[in-house]
Amino acid sequence: MNNYQATLAFAKEQDHLDPLNRFREKFHIPKVSEGKDIVYLCGNSLGLQPKNTQKYIQEELNDWAKLGVEGHTDAKHPWMPYHEFLSNTMAKIVGAKPSEVVMMNTLTTNLHLLMVSFYQPTKTKYKIIIESDAFPSDKYAVESQLDFHGFDKKEGLILWKPREGEELCRFEDIEKIMETQGDEVALILIGTTNYYTGQSFPIKKITELGHKHKCIVGFDLAHGAGNIQPNLHENGPDFAVWCSYKYLNSGPGSLGGLFVHERHANNPKLKRFTGWWGHNKKTRFNMRQEFDVLPGAEGWQLSNPPILSMAAIRASLDIFEEAGFENILAKQKKLTGYLEFLLYDLKNDRISIITPKNPEERGCQLSLAVKNADRSLHDKLTNAGIISDWREPDVIRVAPAPLYNSFEDMYLMVERLKKII
Repeated sequence: MNNYQATLAFAKEQDHLDPLNRFREKFHIPKVSEGKDIVYLCGNSLGLQPKNTQKYIQEELNDWAKLGVEGHTDAKHPWMPYHEFLSNTMAKIVGAKPSEVVMMNTLTTNLHLLMVSFYQPTKTKYKIIIESDAFPSDKYAVESQLDFHGFDKKEGLILWKPREGEELCRFEDIEKIMETQGDEVALILIGTTNYYTGQSFPIKKITELGHKHKCIVGFDLAHGAGNIQPNLHENGPDFAVWCSYKYLNSGPGSLGGLFVHERHANNPKLKRFTGWWGHNKKTRFNMRQEFDVLPGAEGWQLSNPPILSMAAIRASLDIFEEAGFENILAKQKKLTGYLEFLLYDLKNDRISIITPKNPEERGCQLSLAVKNADRSLHDKLTNAGIISDWREPDVIRVAPAPLYNSFEDMYLMVERLKKII
């Protein structure tokens, strides 16, 4: 769509025509003091609360009150298999088979568990590649894995960097790294969508490159799950991890998820840290059995699921299922495209967009670099009722979420920005 107009009437018309417009009413939108909706553009940090979340959690509290321990089998949604209620929709969102995904733990915990299985270094093939500005937790995690295995974490970590004077990573540069050091690389671990720039990386090409050099390939979907379609099964990485509280709207600090490709589903040679919830369901409660790992992603589970957090995830995933993820992605491109158009229409040299222009190389987020930044512009936006996100040294991240953001939100955000600057 390239016939955007920088008018409130146009924005309202697009909202009227938007088939997903009704889903905004399914979320709690924070208010400013006068009772008007805040323009909330921070779903890349914490998604808004679905209105059905309280109901879903209350149902579990009620069953706990009425049934006690019997809720594991007799609750309306029995607690024992509760994680299974999430798998089908979650699999659609990340492009996987239900057997390849499971919701459990938190993101970095899952990352460590999967590196136990898939990062198997030798004396000569031990290095790990990440993007240079990966989210800090990923960097800390891989450095600690290198250190745990007895390698120098600075020597063992290879950073895929943008070229001097550029903000975005080029695929040709990771190709060059693999040409020169591929024999020493054991793991490529990339954030599918970079938290700072909003750049989405080519999952299939990176996976094929890594496998060509006999490397394991994994992805961090923290900023990808619910934001892009990574087609994990088809694209073929060995594993992936994600959180659920950003675009998946499950609440602060809620559970994460993981993907393990089905080619690894029944590999008995994979090392892993184990717990009883990864054991054969038929004999799990016969406490004296030797460990009998479940096939697929479920085999990485450690403990029985935290039901209240999973209820919040189910509340959000049911909305995704109703809306249809393909429809969400289609709106995302229009909504972010409209925001981009309005920002360029400002013609203000203090603001530049560092996120890729190609919609296929980004998700919802646009990262705005602010010339001579000191955070004051971001703070003024906040005071004007625009909730975005500041990242040092000079970037304001804005992320219109298709389920609850509108075209009018985009217009209001840029109008208020215009007044401030």
